[in-house]
Amino acid sequence: MGPYKGHGVADDEMFAFLDDVRDRIRAEGFNAFLATDAGISLDVMDAGTQSLEFARASNVVVFVVRRDGKNLGVGIEVGAVLEETEERAPDRVLFVPAKGLRSSMIASVADRWDATVRTFEDVDELSDGVRLFARDVMRKEMVGELPFPPES
Repeated sequence: MGPYKGHGVADDEMFAFLDDVRDRIRAEGFNAFLATDAGISLDVMDAGTQSLEFARASNVVVFVVRRDGKNLGVGIEVGAVLEETEERAPDRVLFVPAKGLRSSMIASVADRWDATVRTFEDVDELSDGVRLFARDVMRKEMVGELPFPPES
């Protein structure tokens, strides 16, 4: 998911970080993408609707929260996606804040919606964690613990 637009050096660094994670996961054979990869203009479909549509169509949804990011929008997006998918897919959502990053929203992700929360210190740890989570979801789909495709 996100970020949706870049506005300056900090956003460029965030995009580069997320691109790196996506590319590492793709190198492991997963069809990973960022919301911006679809190239859907916000004039055509608002960010909230994009998030919900991507979540509905995805086997796994991962939210990454770095210390230097703009986190208010992430909290809103996470809440919306988890509310929408809570009946059918909390096992498909991974929320990954940077180690030591704390907020009431982060605490509520696991408590309210029973989604998986893991932390990361660097891109290697994040990439490995996402890869293992996606592999576990795929295993659950193969043995019938989760429906495939996700909307089933």
